[in-house]
Amino acid sequence: MNDQSAAKPRGGFLGWTLWGVAAIGVAAVVYIITQSATKPSTPASGAVAAAADTHDVAKKLEHASDGAQPPAYVFFDQAGKKVTASDFKGKIVVMNLWATWCGPCKVEMPTLAKLAQAYAGKPVAIVAVSIDKPEALAQAKAFISQQAPLNFYNDPDAKLPWALKPAASGMPTTIILGKDGLERGRVSGEADWAGAGAKAAIDKLLAQS
Repeated sequence: MNDQSAAKPRGGFLGWTLWGVAAIGVAAVVYIITQSATKPSTPASGAVAAAADTHDVAKKLEHASDGAQPPAYVFFDQAGKKVTASDFKGKIVVMNLWATWCGPCKVEMPTLAKLAQAYAGKPVAIVAVSIDKPEALAQAKAFISQQAPLNFYNDPDAKLPWALKPAASGMPTTIILGKDGLERGRVSGEADWAGAGAKAAIDKLLAQS
């Protein structure tokens, strides 16, 4: 009987101890969850910043053909009139090669439209040239019609990317021509043309002319 009476206090003390430890553990978990919900995640913020940097024109701008004459390659405007890059001489030209089957091309197009809006009334031309085949022409026109104030241009033979020297490395590809009609920079892949990097590149060329 004495053994049983002695065992009870020990069992009760152990039970209360375990419950206390469990309560502390639960409190710790709740605290961690609360802190995670209220504090910003630095890695996530860094990831967002890194993603933005990958589309910064200032960081993507290349000069592989700096000062080179653009190809005298014929493409067409919306009315079917023949056009070449030299027809825009006297303006800073941002010539973007794109297609409806190119996801990144369509993603960046609204930023090109914003760029055109920002330089309205200035000697800057944003020339988006679709390399869609004739069977996709209506779809390409419909897409550009939603990107005011951009005009529609088309290269139905899809050879302009290879007429560039060096040839375009992928889609989209954008070349920047100075007022003298010579290539002054190139961007391969999707970019944010509404950002500060794009405006800085154009303003620099405007200041030189």
